Amino acid sequence: MVMTKRAAPKRHLSTSPFKAPVVPPLKEFAVGDRVTHDVYGLGRVIGVEDGIAVLVDFSSAQERILSPYAKMSKL
Repeated sequence: MVMTKRAAPKRHLSTSPFKAPVVPPLKEFAVGDRVTHDVYGLGRVIGVEDGIAVLVDFSSAQERILSPYAKMSKL
């Protein structure tokens, strides 16, 4: 049996002298959104799986992009 280590978010105590870590907002996409991807280029969202993935039509191909969408942004 192999144990895998999960990265749990660290708690920030209000009495801590250090600043709270900045948590980037989650990206949300809707059907019809125009997007750009670092690898595939310009595309349009044609399907959404809530919090899991989005299906994007990049004209040359349709790709399923998995969350957290690091290489993709909304135009």
